[in-house]
Amino acid sequence: MNINEIVKEANRAKIKLMGLNTEIKNKALDAVAKNIELNKEKIYEANKKDLEYAQTLVDTGKITKATYGRLKLDENKMRDMIQGIYDVIKLEDPVNKTLFVRELDEELILKKITTPIGVLGIIFEARPDVISQISSLAIKSGNAVILKGGSEANNTNRAIFEIITEALNNTEGFPKSAVNLVFSHDDIKEMLSKDGYIDLIIPRGSNKLVRFIQENTKIPVLGHASGICHIFVDETADFNMAKKICIDAKTQYPTACNAVETILIHKNFPYTAELKEALIEAGIEVIENPEEFGVEYSDTVLNIKTVNSLDEAIEHINTFGSHHTDSIITSNNENAEIFMNNVDSAGVFKNASTRFSDGFRYGFGAEVGISTNKTHARGPVGLDGLCIYKYKLEGKGQTVAEYAKGEKTFKHKDIV
Repeated sequence: MNINEIVKEANRAKIKLMGLNTEIKNKALDAVAKNIELNKEKIYEANKKDLEYAQTLVDTGKITKATYGRLKLDENKMRDMIQGIYDVIKLEDPVNKTLFVRELDEELILKKITTPIGVLGIIFEARPDVISQISSLAIKSGNAVILKGGSEANNTNRAIFEIITEALNNTEGFPKSAVNLVFSHDDIKEMLSKDGYIDLIIPRGSNKLVRFIQENTKIPVLGHASGICHIFVDETADFNMAKKICIDAKTQYPTACNAVETILIHKNFPYTAELKEALIEAGIEVIENPEEFGVEYSDTVLNIKTVNSLDEAIEHINTFGSHHTDSIITSNNENAEIFMNNVDSAGVFKNASTRFSDGFRYGFGAEVGISTNKTHARGPVGLDGLCIYKYKLEGKGQTVAEYAKGEKTFKHKDIV
């Protein structure tokens, strides 16, 4: 099918998905997990072909080593991919949850109910495990999904998609075309033009990709263009804690969007020299007071700046950060509270690594991405972030005229 047919089929599927019960959705997810387990070797073989091609792209400078690393599917990633699906099965169904019930008047009841967004368009680079993560979240939240992965992972993407599709097609009661995959570069532009069919675009990839999508579609875009994360080491910070957290936040996975890029150190912190030395010994390249702070290195490179106060640290983060995730290391609870209230980011942490900003670690089962938006969903976006709400009003023949004339008055009594 071409992209026009795919979006139309996805819209037909979304109507059926909206009314699908939890049992069928969980059966479909269980079938997907088991089929991936059964066909692991097929996926590994496909990934091997992609890695061979990707190496030529690295050699010619067309992709980075970090991108190559994200593309590789090993046993650990496969295990996490399968376990992530089972984790989503265990989660509460987010659809048809009652958010409030209000009695507008006698026998005139207003309800606010969660409902799926509809059709999701996911555009991502390099990470083939994204397909199973997002598909499982879309299935459980009752959304249809159209996926577009990077060409460097075409073989792996196709293998995983075919395995998922086979499992879904064999699940009784589950609609066809709920999960879709497109391949060509032209499909991206076509997806971005389908504002009448696709309800939300979620990009996962480079700053260049995200900005291109944001600037070339009328469809709402959920995501983040960059991950400029900070750690502020307060003057009261414990040295061993600061060392452990800062090293983890930079080295545990340097290419992650929640890896720290700048460490701000209070001028009165007594172990500044020792902290810098520990970072260097951990294999981190330290740049002191760089000319440019808004750089996402995606590598073991780190900016360090000395600040005079907590207020200066907060101002720096709000100026140069990407509103993703920022952390304070301190023994002063008052300073921690001020920091966490005044830093304008999706995630604000106290005495913890920025690497905890993740849907799996938050207990969401998985995530479709991390959003720095200030509408709808923010931070790691899991099942709840893939739902919106509708209002249901149940009456007994009431009309507005009765209230406009003053014959009746509203009670506006909250029941739930």
